[in-house]
Amino acid sequence: MPSKIIPVVMCGGAGTRLWPVSRDTMPKQFIGLFGQDSTFQRTMRLLSDAEVFAPAIVITNIEYRFTVLEQLQASGTSAQIVLEPVRRDSAAAVAAATALALARDAEAIVGVFAADHVVQDSRLFVETCRRAGTVAAQGNIVTIGIPPTSPAIGYGYIRPGEEIADGARRIASFVEKPDAERAAQYLLDGYLWNSGNFIFDAATMQAELQALAPEVAAPVAEAVAQARPDLDFLLLDATAFGRAKTISIDYAVMEHTGKAAVVAGHFGWSDVGGWSAVWELSQKDAEGNVIEGRGYVLGGANNLLRSEDALVAVIGLTDVAVVATRDAVLVTPKGEAGKVKEMVALITAHGESEAGVHREIQRPWGKYLSVDMGQRYQVKRITVKPGGVLSLQKHHHRAEHWVVVRGTAEVTRDGETITVHETESIYLPIGCVHRMANPGKIPLEIIEVQVGSYLGEDDIIRIEDVYRRV
Repeated sequence: MPSKIIPVVMCGGAGTRLWPVSRDTMPKQFIGLFGQDSTFQRTMRLLSDAEVFAPAIVITNIEYRFTVLEQLQASGTSAQIVLEPVRRDSAAAVAAATALALARDAEAIVGVFAADHVVQDSRLFVETCRRAGTVAAQGNIVTIGIPPTSPAIGYGYIRPGEEIADGARRIASFVEKPDAERAAQYLLDGYLWNSGNFIFDAATMQAELQALAPEVAAPVAEAVAQARPDLDFLLLDATAFGRAKTISIDYAVMEHTGKAAVVAGHFGWSDVGGWSAVWELSQKDAEGNVIEGRGYVLGGANNLLRSEDALVAVIGLTDVAVVATRDAVLVTPKGEAGKVKEMVALITAHGESEAGVHREIQRPWGKYLSVDMGQRYQVKRITVKPGGVLSLQKHHHRAEHWVVVRGTAEVTRDGETITVHETESIYLPIGCVHRMANPGKIPLEIIEVQVGSYLGEDDIIRIEDVYRRV
């Protein structure tokens, strides 16, 4: 292989198929579905083989930037983090990654990988990528196709054509998600699942984008040229990037190029597309039940129970998924779990905030959990990481009372700096300019009681912020 593959991890999506655990505020790629590590962290470790892969690029959006950085640090991996100022689907992200890779190396080979997929045999995965990289270096765009294990209707399919090199075949056609009858026939005819992961020669991809999707290529090239550093990130130019057409790389390039090829990946793959897939990939007890958190099954088999907090008990049920978070519960037969996306749309249409927002919200300085809320009050549990600093801010409509339950808080109130220890408290009247920091070595935990006529997050008037959110 002439060059190491520059891995590009697409990390900006916000899927709903694993609701209520996955939501806009914390989507599935950042959640530990199979142990402590998230699928994003697993993917980054997978792409850290220095013999095959060059330093990685992660493409995400502004909302997830600090989560990406924190999870990279926690997993002992690193990457250039590139921020999309607006969402424009995968073609624009691929165009940006291609331009950045070519700036590194005029003969760059790029691999684009999803952050939320699971691979079971990492050695075979790396070897498959190496073979695909060799084929890509010959001017090809190589998709990794997955030999089907069932007539699935949730994936697009690839019809392989003639062999071109090293086990790779030209792609005869891409096929949209089929019905059950067609999927069964595709299985017999040797079709492959389209994994959405692909490896290409960067110069070839750039030329194809310019020829087939100029409405993507031109504005993204300008956005990359005018990108600027922002803390630990590279922020693409918002005006130029916003002009890019919203379209997937499949529709923009892959279905029209004559340079598409496919390499079969036999490494055990899943896009973790629903709760049935989570059950399939998880360790089970003797009755086939998967239990995460506080859950019990009596007289039932092949169930998935997942609870963040509440005790979940199931009696006499088989093949169901019960998923409980702090503020929502999903109960569905596993065979109907593909309709979760429809349920989220229904909940959203009725204005339920739980469709997209968790009660626990991550922030660059730590996190907060909404514990209780009434018409004129809200109670939060706030956790600040060692060294974390909240913005200097004020509120027009609420006062706040902070009680320190763990650690030490350094509080600024109207220019005065006050140290608040465990069991001590401080009052912040409406309109006062204030800030909190954690100068200690352990997480700082406080209970915040807000009282006022309006308690929305948009009543935070930031005056100064070390994370540049002003």
